[in-house]
Amino acid sequence: MEFVKMHGLGNDFVFLDHFSVTPKGEQDYPDLARKLCHRQFGIGGDGLVIILPSQVADARMRIINSDGSEPEMCGNGIRCFARYVYDQGIVRHNPMRVETLAGVLTLGLDIQDGQVQGVRVDMGEPILQACLIPVLAQGEPVVGQPLEVLGETFHYTAVSMGNPHCVIFVDDFSALDFERFGPALENHPLFPRKTNVEFIRVDSPREMTMKVWERGAGPTLACGTGACGSTVAAVLNQKTERAVTVHLPGGDLFIEWGPDNHVYMTGPAAYVFKGEWLDA
Repeated sequence: MEFVKMHGLGNDFVFLDHFSVTPKGEQDYPDLARKLCHRQFGIGGDGLVIILPSQVADARMRIINSDGSEPEMCGNGIRCFARYVYDQGIVRHNPMRVETLAGVLTLGLDIQDGQVQGVRVDMGEPILQACLIPVLAQGEPVVGQPLEVLGETFHYTAVSMGNPHCVIFVDDFSALDFERFGPALENHPLFPRKTNVEFIRVDSPREMTMKVWERGAGPTLACGTGACGSTVAAVLNQKTERAVTVHLPGGDLFIEWGPDNHVYMTGPAAYVFKGEWLDA
């Protein structure tokens, strides 16, 4: 089985092209993701991305987390997806439309000398209704509400970018027990479908730094939907302007919450290597 390894700011994925090549038999993608993404016994990655034909867009993206769960969307993954399908000639439209579980998204490619230098994704409108995020909270939007976990009380803002996010603002990362609170918040009973967790330090009205615990993947170097959701949360809490640079462990993303209520994410997508999975 041939594969390509890609990453967006260190958030890394194993790609399977099942658009150009029809796989033999029915595929158990969750089981395959657990095998391929294992960093000791497999290729290693935060998730498995499958490229598929679409009835409603130029192509369809499925993403399976390393634990076998399937999220609705992945911001870093979709930028890598766009670069791959363009480079391989699967889709030559610019902008292109990609089907995801969060809906059909439009992506604009920055192409210089025939090479994709970056991807700007129209992530759509943020979802702020509690029942649609979903979060079991009173009032809408869910901004700055208290949440108790492991004997500590945080104030969180809930946003969905097609997948749920719990955004918490902190003054100092050194005082944060990230490895302890990340999984506890991910699995908090307030979130019926679990949640991604973003801890945000606001550096200026146009910059902030993020640490993310991703639902189904744990700590990652970057989360595109998380950066988008955190920008919306920062604006709702009157902490930043509507266009910010988000600093992540793997690099920077530029996020804009536009006057049309759509959130736009701009960032890179890079290849790592390609190979063949030898399934013994």
